[in-house]
Amino acid sequence: MFHDLTIREIRNETPDAVAISFDVPDDLAETFTFQPGQYLTLRTVIDGQDVRRSYSIASVQSSALTVGVKQVEDGVFSTFAQDLKAGATLSVMPPEGRFVCKDETNIVLIAAGSGITPMVAIASDTLARGGSVTLVYGNRQTDSIMFRGALDALKDQYLNRFTLIHILSREMQDVALLNGRVTGDKVILLANAGAIELGQTDGVFLCGPGEMIEDVTQSLTDHGTDPTLIHSERYYQDGETQRAPSAAALAAAAEGVSVTVVLDGTTRMFQVESEDNTVLDAAARQGLELPFSCKGGMCCTCRCKVARGTAEMATNYSLENWELEAGFTLACQTRPTSDNLVLDFDAA
Repeated sequence: MFHDLTIREIRNETPDAVAISFDVPDDLAETFTFQPGQYLTLRTVIDGQDVRRSYSIASVQSSALTVGVKQVEDGVFSTFAQDLKAGATLSVMPPEGRFVCKDETNIVLIAAGSGITPMVAIASDTLARGGSVTLVYGNRQTDSIMFRGALDALKDQYLNRFTLIHILSREMQDVALLNGRVTGDKVILLANAGAIELGQTDGVFLCGPGEMIEDVTQSLTDHGTDPTLIHSERYYQDGETQRAPSAAALAAAAEGVSVTVVLDGTTRMFQVESEDNTVLDAAARQGLELPFSCKGGMCCTCRCKVARGTAEMATNYSLENWELEAGFTLACQTRPTSDNLVLDFDAA
């Protein structure tokens, strides 16, 4: 469910990124209470099209509800956001997401580019709880560092418990190890140099491009880090992100699939046909609005359970193994492989 929130402040973080802070009315304060690491889904109409995007909450402790939006090439919403002004209104979905830091007290954060946004909230909360934080943050150059002021303020406030390591790919630094991109090899070299204490951590959090996350995760596990301590959230996946439909999915769509969805206690039906790439696309074509945000298999907003029938996913970057075994799927990636399909959005 979306709520209209008024923008309190727009702050330029870099030449191509802004921080958007919202006023939250008292009657919605509980609704918009968040766990550090969660995201908001923003929605508006641009050139007559309903556009929604997910952005992680970057609020520092008790500050205003804030997200960071970095402009990307051909990005419809991110380009639109650069020209927003205080006083404007956006539709905002309450906080969601499972990339959260709960009770970990000695954590390592590794981010690249706009992947810093959830890390600001995670670092701030952990430090306020008395924990220790090491943040490795990769950017092209100094003027592209988002939330630099907030990070410097945290460093000044928690001098002995917050280690901030900037990695720059297009600006030379005095220490050679700090030049280039964030890679798995570089993280291990930093650990060997004593800059990161991987053996003492009770949580490693990664956020950024899929290629970086996969590389660093592999190096960490090879180095002996317990995989259960590694948590990640992708901002985008490099290269092709969807598998081609299987023969079963193509055949089912060609014949037409009757889909029933259970959402907020209400049952609705629609058809998946050959022109539809996913269940979500079919629903939208027929005027039925289902929950979604990223449409890339990364955010889990469209999570539902296959109650009857069979289906496959084009891709999945957010459901865990136990959810897959329990029959959960992502509507934005779901392709039916049977002639009938029942999806329950209300399933726990």
